[in-house]
Amino acid sequence: MTTFLQQLVNGLSLGSIYALIALGYTMVYGVLRLINFAHGDVYMVGAYVGYYVSRRLQGREPSIGSALLVMLVAMVVCGILGILIERLAYRPVRREARLTLLITAIGVSLFIENAAQLVFGPDPKFFPSLAPRADFHFAGMRLTSEQITVIAVSVLLMVLLRFFILKTRTGKAMRAVSFSLDAAKLMGISTDWIISVTFALGSALAAAAGVLIAMQIPKIDPLMGIPYGLKAFVAAVLGGIGSVPGAVLGGLLIGTSEVMVVGYLSSTYRDAIAFGILILVLILRPQGLLGRVQKEKV
Repeated sequence: MTTFLQQLVNGLSLGSIYALIALGYTMVYGVLRLINFAHGDVYMVGAYVGYYVSRRLQGREPSIGSALLVMLVAMVVCGILGILIERLAYRPVRREARLTLLITAIGVSLFIENAAQLVFGPDPKFFPSLAPRADFHFAGMRLTSEQITVIAVSVLLMVLLRFFILKTRTGKAMRAVSFSLDAAKLMGISTDWIISVTFALGSALAAAAGVLIAMQIPKIDPLMGIPYGLKAFVAAVLGGIGSVPGAVLGGLLIGTSEVMVVGYLSSTYRDAIAFGILILVLILRPQGLLGRVQKEKV
């Protein structure tokens, strides 16, 4: 039982990372009906921004304040990057066929990956320690300060996002655009601005995930966004693409499933489990766990 609880905690920590990234996928799809395949690469950029900011802070004692500062800078930079991606890559082809948008998204992803290898170098880099490290033992389980930080910060960001979407004027406009882009325009909503805000929020959450995972697994490289981005996309589909609570649920389920497979079967299957779940979801419940069936005119 102790082993199961330990693996569950590990899974929730990893699942929180997937959930933060999956939120960006589901928010963009909700307002634009677009799968932003460059989102995983924004997560990678967030980790690198955190790495370079943390290097500037070297010499100081690790503290929660330093960690929050690094995360905030990474979120701001990636929020701006998300706006630029939407403005320069997606907005010019927004009215084109879905296939055009899909190819554009793949092209942006490849561009960011190769640009990152040129700018940051292809070799892995190791993230410095940002916050004090400690181990806590409870009921036979070992909880690290990094795991507690990841779970706590992730939950806080998800709660703040939920509050923003439900209670703020911009959040209500986002829900209106998600319901109908054309109807929102007729009601006087600046849809271009709302779409930009959506990209900024999703990219900022991905950056936070990049810093959090680098604190827990301090090895980063320019291609680290590919596996995490794909698994987060699976999480968004599992929960119901377009559903914010579904993205969180899907991320936690994918992370927990992956850790359980590693703990009880073999690490060989850790990547296969996510795509196995994706296939089952597409066969048994294509709309996802919390998604709704939507009818579209063809």
